Order: sequence, then C-alpha cells, then structure tokens
Amino acid sequence: MTLDPNSLENKPDPRISGRHLLLFVVICPAAIAAGVWLQRETVAGADMMAMLLVFFGGALVAVILAAAPLGRWAWPALGFRPTGWRPLVLGPLAALAVSVAVSQLGIEPEAMKQALEFGRDPAKLAFSLFVIAILAPIVEELVFRGLLYGWLESRWSASVAFLVSSLAFAAAHWEPAHIILVVPLGFLFGWLRLRTNSLWPPLIAHAANNGVAVLAAALLG
Repeated sequence: MTLDPNSLENKPDPRISGRHLLLFVVICPAAIAAGVWLQRETVAGADMMAMLLVFFGGALVAVILAAAPLGRWAWPALGFRPTGWRPLVLGPLAALAVSVAVSQLGIEPEAMKQALEFGRDPAKLAFSLFVIAILAPIVEELVFRGLLYGWLESRWSASVAFLVSSLAFAAAHWEPAHIILVVPLGFLFGWLRLRTNSLWPPLIAHAANNGVAVLAAALLG
C-alpha cells in the first residue's frame, strides 16, 4: 500500500505551537467574561464555588477552542496517550502522601479554606466535588501540562516543559501560602507527565487529591 503524498501534506502537525497557546490566552478572558455576563444575575450574589464554576468553565471552553485547529490530533497533542496502570494507581497515592506531608506545615490558605468550607454543607457536597475534584483538575491539567507543557516540549525539551509548567502551575494559585503548598504537587504532577508522556496520570492524581481533600473536610470538619 502506498501513501498519498497529499494526505501527508494536509496532515496537521500534531504538536502544540505558540499559536495554540496564544489563542488560549486571548480566548480565555473573553470566555470567562461571557460566562459572567450570561450568569450576571446569579454571579452578582454568588458564592465562591459558583464563581469557580464560571472561571473554570470559561477556561475549558478556551482550551477546546485553542486546540480545535488540530482536529483529531488535538487529543494526543494535549497529552492524552495510553499509559500503564502503575502510574494511574501510584500517582494518586503519591499525591495524597505529598498533601499530608505539606499539611504538617500548618499553613491554611484562605482560598483553600473557603473552598473546603463550602463542601462541609451536605447539600452542596456534590457540587463542590464536581467543581474542585473534576472540573478544576481537568482544566488545570489541560492548561499547564497540556497546552503549556506541549508547547514548551515542542519548542525546547521535555525537561524545560516539566520545570516551567510546574512552576507556572504553582504561581497561578496567587496566594503565597497556597503557592507554598502547591509547589510540591506541581512538581509531582509534572514528573508524572514527564515520566509517562501522558496527561492521564497527573490528571487522575490531581482529581484524587482534590476529591479526598473535599471529602475529608466534609466528613472530618
């Protein structure tokens, strides 16, 4: 069987480029602003979790639109590649161990406190789990270890992608106390991405870590 040269010419480069990252940076604020406008009556008196839903929802739309030019190649370009079962099991366990270790520092960021406090209300637990343990990890992993990591890896190297994306992930949490707590997790998630060349292990580890935090706050708080 011979390959059609035209099919090779028309095949998009299955890598994240600066153009895709720039699209995200441009679209993300607009998507979040649109979400706030569409839900303006709700957002006006919204609690923190509703605001997070709008924020992460807008960011997810921006990621999808930024990667859309890649077509079906967007999936592997963002890091959704097969991997073994060990990192999918050991990754979450390592994340929980890191979280327990850093919690011994006694630092309690205000943003984290407010988010976990929301989950202590039984009527809001399911919503809290959806936002914090599902939506937030998906969006953050797509942005930092999908788009950003993919661009850095294609332009420089996997090592540069690991270092920069891990630091950027921590810095994005803004509150200094929160950054201190998130830095070790950022490097763990980045190492899982580097080691497996897949987004699945850090995504599952991230979701498991956040989910356990919400459930622990609800059951023990």
